[in-house]
Amino acid sequence: MTTKAELDKILKALDATKTLEGLQGIIESICAEFGIDHAMYHWVDSAGDHYYFGTYSDAWTTQYQTKNYTRIDPVVLGCYQRFHPVDWKRLDWSTKSAREFLKDASEHGVGNQGYSIPIRGPNGQFALFSVSHTCEDEAWEKFIEDHSRDLILIGHYFNRKALEFEPDRRPEQAQPLSPRELDALTLLGIGYSRAQVAKTLSISEHTLRVYIESARFKLGALNTTHAIARAISAGLIII
Repeated sequence: MTTKAELDKILKALDATKTLEGLQGIIESICAEFGIDHAMYHWVDSAGDHYYFGTYSDAWTTQYQTKNYTRIDPVVLGCYQRFHPVDWKRLDWSTKSAREFLKDASEHGVGNQGYSIPIRGPNGQFALFSVSHTCEDEAWEKFIEDHSRDLILIGHYFNRKALEFEPDRRPEQAQPLSPRELDALTLLGIGYSRAQVAKTLSISEHTLRVYIESARFKLGALNTTHAIARAISAGLIII
């Protein structure tokens, strides 16, 4: 199982990287740390340009682009309609095109199991952070049970970093909140309880309350829910 120290190492690397190439290196390290076949981050920026970082083979990446699989990929289609992470087995694979796509993906070594985290940002940005592997259902269910929260956190850190590379990112989008305040609101916004947020950030619930109240004051929010909504609308956090 990935330890907190290993997770912190990944998150610190994401915070520190200054290049798109750095993101690719981190994706590769995620596979090693979690013991999985593949990890992938796909980002569509506000201008509609696509970026991809992942460990799939060049042959599959070329095949995917050549056949324009984004039109029929159940993972993309399913996650675009969702706000919460999803196990690939729960997506709709019933159509002929989806089954043919699945066969092609399997032949290219994508894996028979997958888990994707849809992420939305300001100005129409959409992203997916996915991991995939080849194993039995029982083993994969245990993996997701053990690591889903870590993967969600990594996905949102990836997206926060990706936004820094937006070519038309406006100066006023700079974050007025502290990193801890942003982390607290992000985790609350994606469904963590206060106890879970405090544990993830390795702080007490009292300290967490201080961060939340500080963020609420800076955002001029009436309550925590209002603070999260204002932070999302301002592009400060990505849910």
